[in-house]
Amino acid sequence: MREASSPPPRHFPRHLAARVHLGPTPSVMGSRILQLDIPADSEASPRRNVPGSVSSPLMNGEKSVFRDQNAGFTALASPVRREIGNRSMTRSFCVDDNDLEDGKASKDRDRPSQFLRLPNIQNRALLSGLAYCISSCSMILVNKFVLSGYGFNAPIFLMLYQNIVSVTIVSTLSLSGAIPTEPLTWKLIKVWLPVNIIFVGMLITSMFSLKYINVAMLTILKNVANVLTASGETYFFNKHHGTQVWIALILMIISAAAGGVTDLSFHAVGYTWQIINCFLTASYSLTLRHVMDSAKQATKSGNLNELSMVLLNNILSLPLGIILVLGFNEVEYLLETPLLRMPEFWLVITASGVLGLAISFTSMWFLHQTSATTYSLVGSLNKIPLSVAGIVLFKVRTSMENSLSILFGLLAGVFFARAKLRDNSPS
Repeated sequence: MREASSPPPRHFPRHLAARVHLGPTPSVMGSRILQLDIPADSEASPRRNVPGSVSSPLMNGEKSVFRDQNAGFTALASPVRREIGNRSMTRSFCVDDNDLEDGKASKDRDRPSQFLRLPNIQNRALLSGLAYCISSCSMILVNKFVLSGYGFNAPIFLMLYQNIVSVTIVSTLSLSGAIPTEPLTWKLIKVWLPVNIIFVGMLITSMFSLKYINVAMLTILKNVANVLTASGETYFFNKHHGTQVWIALILMIISAAAGGVTDLSFHAVGYTWQIINCFLTASYSLTLRHVMDSAKQATKSGNLNELSMVLLNNILSLPLGIILVLGFNEVEYLLETPLLRMPEFWLVITASGVLGLAISFTSMWFLHQTSATTYSLVGSLNKIPLSVAGIVLFKVRTSMENSLSILFGLLAGVFFARAKLRDNSPS
């Protein structure tokens, strides 16, 4: 076991980018852990020779983290993959965890990160895994509690406030020298703005869908984003997937359709928002891959680490979030609701913002302590306790048919993660 005084790696792992969400995926907005894609052969990547990536759950919404399965990028769902999202970085991201795998442990992976200097703990891998699972599940559940439990009818404001919390924390850490972030320039902002617009749309739609759909069904429906992303990779980037990957994707579609048909709390508005969210999630992943090289060239250092992407996504989302709050007339509701006069409510929504950002940090920590295979499969398996917790905590009415379709979809997600690893492993 390395001593805590070992020198930190020169670069942070490039596996997460925005807070999520929503969710595989992906964040729920969840996930806000959204997931971005960072080239595996990048100098800053701790897995330069890694061939592929795998998809697992998210994020802002769930702040969701989404990762581009093709290029090996990782997106952090902003306090969103936060479930939805994640927010971004979340991955959701869902937001969906995708990762690279080469079957070998990187030397850099064993070194403590610059911002996580912990004492020498024998079971550090277990501790980091628990922290990742707890933060990603908690993000989605807290967002659901705010939107459904409290009956809060200003989801855009919730996203905006969570982003403010993330910007405040990351900026403070950056100014104190605890973490490195890339200076923001107009050149970088102009390159990143189209990606950010899709990111904000992903987080917002994740929030809207989470208000009407139970957590278990939302987790299953987010699998549709994987299908759209894989299809987009094939169409736009000539990425060829193995037979098992397509079988897993077909199983996801079947489980989502069966779950919707048997959903006793079916809500057309919620399902509509979630379908839009899946298209935006896929667009975010594919667009991110397209602009990453340009974004790196627009930086002073020639690199854009995941913490810089978190800061960039969340800062750019603020003016757009304010415009949308005004456009959707949430100001009138905010002035009238008694919730904003309750200190405990502010504590809960602040905690949701912190959890969205925590997904990003715990994801990086967990990936440092384990292999990419473990990280990806744990992300997929993490959806199972999340779905059960969502049904129990929110007293969701369900049937045997609906429960079986949900379980079927969760297992299809695990099968998809394993198939992606096998598909991307060296022959």
